[in-house]
Amino acid sequence: QVQLVESGGGLVQAGGSLRLSCAASGRTFSSYRMGWFRQAPGKEREFVGTISRSGGTTFYTDSVKGRFTISRDNAKNTVYLQMNSPKPEDTAVYYCAATTWSSDYSRLGKYDYWGQGTQVTVSS
Repeated sequence: QVQLVESGGGLVQAGGSLRLSCAASGRTFSSYRMGWFRQAPGKEREFVGTISRSGGTTFYTDSVKGRFTISRDNAKNTVYLQMNSPKPEDTAVYYCAATTWSSDYSRLGKYDYWGQGTQVTVSS
């Protein structure tokens, strides 16, 4: 069992920066690939990016490449989403999730554990 708690959301101006954190319980955090997803009002939850167990590999959806960065600190059981130059269209509830899968990691159904989400609002 892994419990995930996101924090760091809030209101940010377009072009600014914001860092989300996701703290995980348990001693097996490093055995999970971690992902970030988001859900805007009236839209389906979508994949944002993922990071491998060691933190050595990341993968992002095209719309955030070059602006968002995922990192993790396995000693602190925490994964981060650094949002640089956010845009109004990045406004959403952001969720972190954990999976033991190593493939198809952009698919929601592959993730076993989810946080409660944190709201990010980007003003223009």
